[in-house]
Amino acid sequence: MEPSWIWQHPHWPEFTWDSLALGPALGLARLAQGKVLGMGRMLEGRLSAEALAAILVQEGLTTSAIEGERYDPAAVRSSVARRLGLDTAGLPNPRREVDGLVEVLLDATLGFQRPLSQERLEAWQGALFPTGRSGQLRGDAAMQVVSGRPGRERVHFQGPPRQGLESELERFLAWFNAPPDGLDGLLRAGVAHLWFVTLHPFEDGNGRLTRAITDMALAQDERRGGRLFSLSAQILQVREGYCQALEAAQGPSLDLTPWLLWFLEQLRAACAATEGIIAQTLGKAEFWLRFRDADLNDRQRKAVNRLLDAGPGGFEGGMSTRKYAALTGTSKPTATRDLADLVRQGCLVPRHQGGRSAAYDLPWSVD
Repeated sequence: MEPSWIWQHPHWPEFTWDSLALGPALGLARLAQGKVLGMGRMLEGRLSAEALAAILVQEGLTTSAIEGERYDPAAVRSSVARRLGLDTAGLPNPRREVDGLVEVLLDATLGFQRPLSQERLEAWQGALFPTGRSGQLRGDAAMQVVSGRPGRERVHFQGPPRQGLESELERFLAWFNAPPDGLDGLLRAGVAHLWFVTLHPFEDGNGRLTRAITDMALAQDERRGGRLFSLSAQILQVREGYCQALEAAQGPSLDLTPWLLWFLEQLRAACAATEGIIAQTLGKAEFWLRFRDADLNDRQRKAVNRLLDAGPGGFEGGMSTRKYAALTGTSKPTATRDLADLVRQGCLVPRHQGGRSAAYDLPWSVD
C-alpha cells in the first residue's frame, strides 16, 4: 500500500531536497538575515534590550494567535520587561500562562547552547499549560488535523501513532543536537520545524513548541541568543499559506524542496519586517535624547512611551484627554494639564484644535 503521510514512507525520516533549486532563495534569506544583524549592531546596551523586548512581545502574541490564543499585549510586555530588567511601570501582572510562554521563548533562544531534550520539551509544554495538560506525551487517540462538518470531514493530516513515539522523538532530538556536517543552519531550522510538527508529540501546544524549536535553531545558526526577527509574526500574516505548505509537505514524499523554498521566503520576509522594529527602537532613543532635559512626570513619560511603542500611525486617533486619563489612571482635569504641558515642552503637537476632538501626536507624526 502506498503511504499517505510522510512518516509512513519506508525511508522516513531520510529527507531530501534539491540544493540547486534552493540556492537563490537561501541566498536572499541570508542577505536579509545579514542586514538585520548589521542593523542590530547599531543597538547597544539598553537599546538592544528594548529591541529584543519588542521582538519577544511580537513573537509571544503571534505564536499564540496562530493557534487561536489571544493574549493581552500589555501582559506579554509586562512579562518580557520583568525578565529583561526593563521598566514595568503601569503594566499589569501577567497570568501564569503568559509568563510560561515568555519563559519558553527566552529559554529556547537565550539558552540555545544547551542541548534539547525530552525533559526540556516537557518543561516547556508544562509552562504553556500551568493549570493542566502539562508535560505529558499525547495519549493513544489518533492525532488528526480535520476540517468540515460531521460526516463530511476532511483529514488534512494524521500524525504517527502513539506507540513508538518516544523513539521517534529520541531520533529527532539526536539529529537536532548533532546535525549532519555541512547542513546549512537555515535549512536545518526548516527541516526541524516540519519534523517536530509532524511528530506532534503532545496533546496541545505543539505549534508553539515547534516555533520555539525553530527559533532555537536560528539562534544556534547566528550564535547569538537575542532574536532580532519574529518568524511567528510572518507566519501569522500568511497563516492560510502556512497550513497549505505544511499539508503539502506532510504528504507521502520525503522531498522537502517546496517546503524549504516556502520557509526561506518567510524568513526573508520576517527579516524585512524587523527592519521597522529596529528603526522604531532607534527612533525612540533619538526622541528621549532630544528631550533629555524635559521635565516630565511618570504619567507623561508613560503616555509618551506608549505613543513611541505604537510607532507611526500605530496609536489610532492620537493621544486624547480621555485616552490619557484611562492610560495613566488619572482624572480628566489632570490629563488636560499634563497634555498641555507636553505640548508646551514640544514633546507633543496638537492634531486637532480644541473641543472634544482635541488629540495629540509625537512631533514627527505631523511633519
